[in-house]
Order: sequence, then structure tokens, then C-alpha cells
Amino acid sequence: MRLVTFRQGSSSAQFGIREGDQIRPIAAATETAILQDLAGAARRPTGPAIPVSEATLLQPVLRPGKVICIGLNYVDHAKEGGNPIPDYPAVFLRAATSLVGPGQPILRPPASEKLDYEAELAIIIGKPALRVKEAEALRHVAGYSCFNDGSLRDYQRKSTQWTMGKNFDATGAFGPEIVTPDELPEGAHGLRIATRLNGRTLQDGNTGDMIFSVARTIAILSEVMTLEPGDVIITGTPAGVGYPRKPPVFMQPGDTCEIEIEGIGVLSNPVAESPVAA
Repeated sequence: MRLVTFRQGSSSAQFGIREGDQIRPIAAATETAILQDLAGAARRPTGPAIPVSEATLLQPVLRPGKVICIGLNYVDHAKEGGNPIPDYPAVFLRAATSLVGPGQPILRPPASEKLDYEAELAIIIGKPALRVKEAEALRHVAGYSCFNDGSLRDYQRKSTQWTMGKNFDATGAFGPEIVTPDELPEGAHGLRIATRLNGRTLQDGNTGDMIFSVARTIAILSEVMTLEPGDVIITGTPAGVGYPRKPPVFMQPGDTCEIEIEGIGVLSNPVAESPVAA
């Protein structure tokens, strides 16, 4: 099943099930509890199906309660940046204001030109999780999506904490849809994950190479905090990011960046300059 958040014309945002080139509306997009019973919601459409071409797709969860990010979760990416291989995940948070949906512009801020791309698998939580065991963790997953963890590298390195470089407005792209676990290998393991910038493939990895698997990540995080329906976990990026390249490659206004994950889809976003505040 493929869940989208969409708007048709000036209507309020809705959840819908995408079936080919049609969307069946099922609930208001503010009702994140729907993620606990997607199968049931799919049996209760709230209106007639509409063509995808008549809808504007939005980020799959409009205002996640938490966006929890895992850094250095691929050995090759840790090595390309000269970092040690972690035995416990590097965790940081993103604010909801840093997110944009599919097709919306990723904004390069006036403060920096070092806007890097990062292809990442997103986990969307469907059932509350607190101190869950790794063997039971996947029961709490509503589905998976694509994420581009756009990072301002100079701001990321202004301190030992990465938060500032990861939270500029409209730098983290999310979507285009949530794919339920039954359509993918267990734990979304073994999926090709890639970044294309203006058609050029710059990252080409596999989710099977993650140091901390989906289940392990959920178990570690839920030891500390309650994971709630609609929370999003971003699981790290493979090698091939822009800053260690010689010369470095950063996203520029006018670029198009695509994140593709096998079995999930393609997240495509233009890149633009952030407007200067008056």
C-alpha cells in the first residue's frame, strides 16, 4: 500500500491511498493516528478517487512530532569523512520547519553555499514504541519513504553538535509517499539507494549496509524516548556526498536533486535561493 498526503485545488490536505494513477482519499492529513490502522482506513474511503495529475503531493507527514536523524550509519560514509565507525548511533533532531515535500524547492540560505545532498531511508512510526526489543521493533513501523537530508556543511561544523547545519528552513526533502512494510523486504533491508544531481549519479548504496538496522535503531531510540505515530526516523546516508569530493559538489540554485530508493520511489526537488527577509 502507498499512502500519500495531497491537496486538490484549495481543499484541505488529505491522506489517500495511491493506486497507479489514482488516489483514493481516506482521512484528513492531520489525523496521524490513521497510521496505526492503514489497512482499516483504506477500506473506508472518504470520497471518490481522483487522478494523481489533479493532486499536489505534499510531504507524507505534514507536522511530525519528532524527526530523529541518525548520522554516520554507513561504514563507507563514515570513512569518506574521516570519522571513526560508531558503536552507538550519532543522533540529532530536525525541526518540522526544515522539511519540504516532493516537487517543492529545497532552499539554499543566504548564509552558506555549502548545501550538500544526502539520500536517506525514512521510517514512519505507526504504533507507539517505548523500550521495545529489537525482535519486536518492526511491528511499530507504518512504512518507509525517501528523504534528502540537505546539510549546510560549514554550519554543521561550527560546533560538535550538528543541529544548526541540519535545520535551515526547507532543506530536508521528504516523500513522495509512504510504502507499507508488506511491499518491501523485512526492515527495508537490501534496497538500492541513490542520489542523482542533474541526472548524474553521485550516491549509489544499499540499505543492507547500514550499521544500525531499522529494528536496531528503533530499539535504541525507544530506550530513551516514546516513539509516537507520525514520528519520522531518518537512517543515515551512504558514501558519495558532496563535501569530501575533489572539488566539492554542492547543490546550486537551478539544480534538480533526485533521491531514489528501490521499491519506494523517487523524490525529486528543484533547488532555489531562499528569499532574503525584508
